[in-house]
Amino acid sequence: MAYTVLARRYRSQTFDDVVGQDAVAQTLKNAILSGRVAHAYLFTGTRGVGKTTMARILAKSLNCLKSKEPTVRPCLECDSCRSIHTGEDIDVIEIDGASNNKVEHVRELIANAIYRPARARFKIYIIDEVHMLTSSAFNALLKILEEPPDYVKFIFATTEPNKVLPTIQSRCQRFDFAAMNAQTITAQLRKILQQEQVEYEEDLLVHLARLANGSMRDALSLLDQLLSVGQRPLTVAMLMECMGRPDRRHLLKLAEQIASQSAQGVLTETARLIETGQTPAAVCDALIELFRDLMVLKAAGADSGILILTEAEKKTLDGLADLFDLPGLIYAVTALERLRWMIRNSETGRYLLEAAVLRLALSEHFIGLDQLVSGSSFSAGIKKNAPLPNPAAVSPLPASPQPPSGPAAISKGPLTEEILKDRWKEFLAALAQRSGMLANYLTQGGIAGFADSVLTLRFSSRVLFAAEFCRKRQEEIQRTLQEFFGSRLTVRFELSGESDAGSAPKPPAAAAPATRQQRIEVLDDPKVQLILKELNATPTEIVELPPSEEEKSEQEAREKSPEETGPEPTESEE
Repeated sequence: MAYTVLARRYRSQTFDDVVGQDAVAQTLKNAILSGRVAHAYLFTGTRGVGKTTMARILAKSLNCLKSKEPTVRPCLECDSCRSIHTGEDIDVIEIDGASNNKVEHVRELIANAIYRPARARFKIYIIDEVHMLTSSAFNALLKILEEPPDYVKFIFATTEPNKVLPTIQSRCQRFDFAAMNAQTITAQLRKILQQEQVEYEEDLLVHLARLANGSMRDALSLLDQLLSVGQRPLTVAMLMECMGRPDRRHLLKLAEQIASQSAQGVLTETARLIETGQTPAAVCDALIELFRDLMVLKAAGADSGILILTEAEKKTLDGLADLFDLPGLIYAVTALERLRWMIRNSETGRYLLEAAVLRLALSEHFIGLDQLVSGSSFSAGIKKNAPLPNPAAVSPLPASPQPPSGPAAISKGPLTEEILKDRWKEFLAALAQRSGMLANYLTQGGIAGFADSVLTLRFSSRVLFAAEFCRKRQEEIQRTLQEFFGSRLTVRFELSGESDAGSAPKPPAAAAPATRQQRIEVLDDPKVQLILKELNATPTEIVELPPSEEEKSEQEAREKSPEETGPEPTESEE
């Protein structure tokens, strides 16, 4: 007997069996029970979410021969139910819209529709991929679709509803089928594997659900492919090998090398991935998926339902995400997506991939945009007439010989604030050898005070992310300080004079929308244009930030300065 694939063998037979489309199934059941079944339906949704299956279930419910009227529980045993299940019923005509898309095919359908059904209550036309019909074919269908015989029903299915004419959609009841969530796919796969009595790793279900991308049929097809390998139990390693996916371990090492800004390490890990037989496009796709997971984890946390990861993967990626900032991850995803299209049209895909990952590793964007836009009066660009950012200010600190550590590293006597300030640059250089990213963020702050072994570092409110990043790495900073100065220090953080040490930075005050003239001035600024071009970005909103306390003080000082206001005129001058 011929083998039947899982997607057909476990296809839902009744409304109660439907998986992941409960709202649609309940609405159709209520329509049948109340006798308000429409003459035309339009089922829309991505592939593999149950559109054709739902159409067949509706046809069975309307034409079940064991019931005296339409029922929500077809018997599945009569000739009509069995033939509809196999797509061979004479009263339920399934048509492929791609191969029957001409006006002549629609005219033939209309000509046959005048004849009553042979044995069932209704003659039902199921047209799959209806968007493939030509405009002439759609127009020929309009009249009978609006006023069909009372024994004719139409069910259309499409993955691209935007291509279906509005005049057709207005004559149908439309149901949008949602993509399957990972939990639904995982539960269904577990049920099927238990019925098939197949041993498997639990983490395998999560990987299958992620690769299915919302399609139950895709998940079952992948499982079928894995079962055909013939080995038991089913493992994640078997799936990755069967699918030809890049090794996740090498991808994680590549991401670590990007975070550590190691050019040699990035090229080495990229070469290892290519040498395993992966194409540059496949590596690019896998990197996009990895950085997307890091981005979601950084923005929404490890417990977010958006992430489709095993518990082990969450722990691993949680540690890796600490090495990146959120703007850098966003930039990485968009840059790799552009690279993906370039690779597909290039004969030097490997070189483009190597150049792209090197750029991610060495780009100043991974140090954050805070430094580029610090001192800005607008959130969309740098302060007007301010000098261009100094590249040295945002590049990793130059390597310097390892300074001596321990008490001998400083002059004899107790550690003072003057010694800290004098040797602060040397300390940053030493820290850069361990973590260039942390050292660069730390340069955005300064020493505000030192007393009783407590070092207070102050950050401007314009570099909130730098302050928050350093606060999270407080222990690493304190450990490096102790090794360099030979004294145990405690680090505290302040924001523009605020003394809430160690607390998370507070957001700036509410910003006011920029006026039309201010928008023009900001967008015309060459520095803003440079940043927008580099990031391939389009500004969606420009707001004017309220002045900081420092700017208010400077403004008040200028207003009171006699140099600007000038001396009052004397009587002789008058």
